[in-house]
Amino acid sequence: MPISLPTQVDFGYTSRGPLVVEDWSAVFPAGSVSAITGPSGCGKSTRIYLLALMLKLRAGAVVLDGQRVDNLSDAERAKIRARRFGFVFQDAALDPTRTVMANVLETALYRGIDPSTLKARAIDLLTAMGVDVPPERLPGQLSGGQAQRIAMCRALVGSPTVIFADEPTGNSDPSTADTVLAMLREQADQGAVVIVITHDQRVAAWSDSQHILRSKSGE
Repeated sequence: MPISLPTQVDFGYTSRGPLVVEDWSAVFPAGSVSAITGPSGCGKSTRIYLLALMLKLRAGAVVLDGQRVDNLSDAERAKIRARRFGFVFQDAALDPTRTVMANVLETALYRGIDPSTLKARAIDLLTAMGVDVPPERLPGQLSGGQAQRIAMCRALVGSPTVIFADEPTGNSDPSTADTVLAMLREQADQGAVVIVITHDQRVAAWSDSQHILRSKSGE
């Protein structure tokens, strides 16, 4: 099922301040990759935060699987993020004090489940992503490309139905970028909603659809 903004939404960081997002509506279908593109400052990341239920709308609604979810309590929205969403950050954002395996299994803690139940899937993902390092290694001993692929494994280990990827290839070499995109495509082919923020026209063209934003402060 898709995640969507079925009515035009507005958002501002204060209740009376200027709108950062205004009159925006969109549908992100399950089983496809959607790209959000536009110049710096146009509000791409803000839109991801709205879709991921991290920010409160001033007007409009976020609908997931046919149910409005933006008006739920903080705890209920957090539960959706933990159980349904996966996040890939541009800078990998691995915990330098934890091993590769512990970083991949980190999302299990937010879901309130035993990380050991996801260990087999974590190993499968690390293998599929070509991360050829010992699972007990620390992030400080990894290359940037390896860190990015581990971050992808962390996002996918809980089998999320919606994946948010913020410039997932921005700091990657061409080989790593191709691996990351192939994994995102595989998730979409398995029915996930994949939403990618990108400045890379190659990635935008590779996506199934594009949401092109105009310049506006607020990203």
